[in-house]
Amino acid sequence: MGLQPLEFSDCYLDSPWFRERIRAHEAELERTNKFIKELIKDGKNLIAATKSLSAAQRKFAHSLRDFKFEFIGDAETDDERCIDASLREFSNFLKNLEEQREIMALSVTETLIKPLEKFRKEQLGAVKEEKKKFDKETEKNYSLIDKHLNLSAKKKDSHLQEADLQVEQNRQHFYELSLEYVCKLQEIQERKKFEFVEPMLSFFQGMFTFYHQGHELSKDFNHYKMELQINIQNTRNRFEGTRSEVEELMNKIRQNPKDHKRASQFTAEGYLYVQEKRPAPFGSSWVKHYCMYRKTAKKFNMIPFEHRSGGKLGDGEVFFLKECTKRHADSIDRRFCFDIEAADRPGIPLTVQAFSEEERKQWLEALGGKEALFHSFNRAIIPRAEGGAQLDKMGFTVLRKCISAVETRGINDQGLYRVVGVSSKVQRLLSMLMDVKTCNELDLENSVDWEVKTITSALKQYLRSLPEPLMTYELHGDFIVPAKSGSPESRVNAIHFLVHKLPEKNKEMLDILVKHLTNVSNHSKQNLMTVANLGVVFGPTLMRPQEETVAAIMDLKFQNIVVEILIENHEKIFGSLPDTSFPEPTCLSVSPPNAPPRQSKRQGQRTKRPVAVYNLCLELEDGDNPNPLKEDTPTSSQDSLSSPSPTTSAAHGPPRPDKNHLLADGGSCGDWASAMPSQTRPSMVQWLNLQSPTTPSSSPALTPPSPRSSPFPLSPAASIVDKLPECVINRKARAVYPCEAEHSSELSFEIGAIFEDVQTSREPGWLEGTLNGKRGLIPQNYVKLL
Repeated sequence: MGLQPLEFSDCYLDSPWFRERIRAHEAELERTNKFIKELIKDGKNLIAATKSLSAAQRKFAHSLRDFKFEFIGDAETDDERCIDASLREFSNFLKNLEEQREIMALSVTETLIKPLEKFRKEQLGAVKEEKKKFDKETEKNYSLIDKHLNLSAKKKDSHLQEADLQVEQNRQHFYELSLEYVCKLQEIQERKKFEFVEPMLSFFQGMFTFYHQGHELSKDFNHYKMELQINIQNTRNRFEGTRSEVEELMNKIRQNPKDHKRASQFTAEGYLYVQEKRPAPFGSSWVKHYCMYRKTAKKFNMIPFEHRSGGKLGDGEVFFLKECTKRHADSIDRRFCFDIEAADRPGIPLTVQAFSEEERKQWLEALGGKEALFHSFNRAIIPRAEGGAQLDKMGFTVLRKCISAVETRGINDQGLYRVVGVSSKVQRLLSMLMDVKTCNELDLENSVDWEVKTITSALKQYLRSLPEPLMTYELHGDFIVPAKSGSPESRVNAIHFLVHKLPEKNKEMLDILVKHLTNVSNHSKQNLMTVANLGVVFGPTLMRPQEETVAAIMDLKFQNIVVEILIENHEKIFGSLPDTSFPEPTCLSVSPPNAPPRQSKRQGQRTKRPVAVYNLCLELEDGDNPNPLKEDTPTSSQDSLSSPSPTTSAAHGPPRPDKNHLLADGGSCGDWASAMPSQTRPSMVQWLNLQSPTTPSSSPALTPPSPRSSPFPLSPAASIVDKLPECVINRKARAVYPCEAEHSSELSFEIGAIFEDVQTSREPGWLEGTLNGKRGLIPQNYVKLL
């Protein structure tokens, strides 16, 4: 689990836990700032100390290897995982360069130092200034509230009203500043991934040219560099889309914060000042508590919390409510007061004070006191207002008309679907399309009155105006799950299955649209709209959660991935039914998904990182040799990750030799499974792991090897690996298992394939060989030397 999202609605509640989350974000930014400062210092050492270049490179490599990015939400995209792993890859390159001991050119300043200093000063420095303002305003706000609440109720009404107005204005200013600070915190957490890695990428590319023997290393780096640039660009594109959505949500909450309060398990919660009585000479004091009340159980929780003392939580108190009574102004010298009486302390009321008369009325309603209002602290999910767009015959006509016009007139237009039309023209065109009379008269294919960007914007606006997104609220969470975990093949199979669970009209319209988007992506050389770019545009259009929160917006990048999968696999998903040999996912036990595909063929250990929230118990093994499963790993408990028995693993043949083995940690899986939120869908994760092509009853000799993630002992058929010599040169080999390449540098082959010129690879567990004129990597335990 990464850093928790900071919800804008919490700025108005300002709970202790909200402050804890803010401090976690601030601590992470401070850690990043210190790391960048240290990295800049190390970079300057490379320029100044040519004689100690090797030592400086080792320190630099060590710093890179140990730093890890934190992420907001419960999972990362493949692009973000590649970016996270990039620092480790950079460290490995430095180790190779150190062996050559060549003098590095003094161009590091422009490619590395200045961009990092700029990022640190302009981005991290701006956040520090915002923090100072936020802390200062917090002190001012709550000091003014304390002073205001101490006003005597006997003062003149005009004086009290003026004081109320002053406090309210100050509180609104504090909320405005809090919203801006929360937005800035989350923006810098997302921004730093590409803002920081891009200078590093430039530095490494420039460094190779200054080495006499750096040409081969540079060629080896080129492929990874291109992939990383795509990862960075994809992450940047998703960041831009996410930022606009976050800002839109912030503005909605700013305009009407009461309508965007988050649903809570408590009937009422918020701050109350509690009167603590002292012996007669000392009178009484009022202490601020964060209070929570659950009406069904009549349970009242109070936790003392003071913002100005570092935000320390005090010892809480829990009791069952007996009754609640409003205090009138003539009975106490403070306003907004009411009494609550605990069931176990009858006759001893506790006097509390709300922040305002409105909040007192809300508490009285929730606690069953007098003058209850007919509204609640917590809101239900706000249904979206239904517009004129419907998923009917007229809607299909609109869709087909727009698609036909786009494919006829503008399939090669640069920025197709990304360049937006003029809002007034788009609304006018959509109104005409939605009218039966005018729709039939419109000839979009031959008309010059309507620009292509207006037509594309009208199409997107129609899809957004549907009462429910095309991929439905009900299946939204299910579609997100496979995008967060699993191998590429399992993701496609899971989404294939889910698409056929959509209502027939939804599936039909989605088929028409995705077929069109596939055609658009086929012309990406002209229109520059790649599959990834189309995913960014149509992810929020085809999918959206029922409740708008920052956490939901952070899942936008996974919505984009779902749309990318639909476009890339349109023919399979819509042209065929899901494989009926796989049962519908209903099991509540969670199986670990397959390991992610290899990102590089170079040597080097992998760092331990969780792959996604749905396999928190799985880690990438930090070494070439996987550790066996712990003996005390539970295999029958429903709370643990389900795993195949040794018999099953033997039937699956040997695992492919990859360093990215996924291991199930029996010590923590049970706790995670039992605490998993109800809105997650473990059944879909189970579905992602039903994609094995064999069954336990299959013959070991005919069964393909299991994916790379298998941590179990090798089957008897795999014992041939032990017979292979440590060094193989110019030998022939025969395939004993079929294999499908997962990377361009690997070979695909069937059983019985004969490889020529086989030799040992630098990659542990792999051989290099030639098949049908193509040379590539072969899993060592898939072949037998002749």
